[in-house]
Amino acid sequence: MSAHDHDHEELQLADGCGEGCACGDGEYQTGLDPQLAELLELAGLDPVEVEDIATLALAEDLAGGEDVTSIATVPAQAVATAEFTARQAGVVAGLRVAEAVVSLVAEEEFSVERHVEDGDRVEAGQVLLSVTTRTRDLLTAERSALNLLCHLSGIATATRAWADALEGTGAVVRDTRKTTPGLRALEKYAVRCGGGTNHRMGLSDAALVKDNHVVAAGGVAEAFTAVRAAYPELDVEVEVDRIDQIQPVLDAGADLILLDNFSVPQLREAVALVAGRAKLESSGGLSLENARAVGETGVDYLAVGALTHSSPVLDIGLDLRG
Repeated sequence: MSAHDHDHEELQLADGCGEGCACGDGEYQTGLDPQLAELLELAGLDPVEVEDIATLALAEDLAGGEDVTSIATVPAQAVATAEFTARQAGVVAGLRVAEAVVSLVAEEEFSVERHVEDGDRVEAGQVLLSVTTRTRDLLTAERSALNLLCHLSGIATATRAWADALEGTGAVVRDTRKTTPGLRALEKYAVRCGGGTNHRMGLSDAALVKDNHVVAAGGVAEAFTAVRAAYPELDVEVEVDRIDQIQPVLDAGADLILLDNFSVPQLREAVALVAGRAKLESSGGLSLENARAVGETGVDYLAVGALTHSSPVLDIGLDLRG
């Protein structure tokens, strides 16, 4: 979706939550504004989890004290509008998360003007979000909000580059469990914003038989059979690193086969052998330079751990409107 596909949206939020706030008495059980909580849920995020992350980020920054610089330099009742502005082109993700950070700091009513949405491509100099509230609160929330917004937008931007490279091949880029502890849900959300798809969220929602499981079970097919017997309702993916391992796994009934460090010719051979009987995922040795060639072999997925563990941030700043 282009940033030009929707109009600016302004939302008046309630007073900042404090002692005695009843926001958590409703459906979401969170201290966030109910409208913001609903937007987070619609995006596939848990409002309570987002609040917890935002609270932890702020607590880490304040370290049990207060924002001494802002208190010393800014009058208590001063109000300002701050603009979150892209300083380089990319894909944005985490705008509602940034709003959540500000909302937890704000002691007075504040308003939000949304200029783009998560998943939009943005240009350098483009204003993404405008927030009006107490100046002190804006400055206290600034770094925590930007840390999350820049990180998530960096993941979305990197993912979009892979998705663009694969466009038209039928293959899709997807993430792994190589995520920052505590930020997995947000980082995987950013992958979706960038046009990728998610692998399993954790160890319990799907099975992935890897080399160490194979060693423990005594063979690839044996490992798959053991998992299928124990958890018949779950999808089971099996990692193989040789062509000759594929047929036994197919015969056992694997749903998805992970082809580890297969060359492009080997991937083509694997696709021909499987002939649509299972989904295929390429992993290892992948780069943007060879992504299209890999996608054109006929595999279904490219597993790219670097999306979440190595993407550089997207440079976004917060500037007080003069």
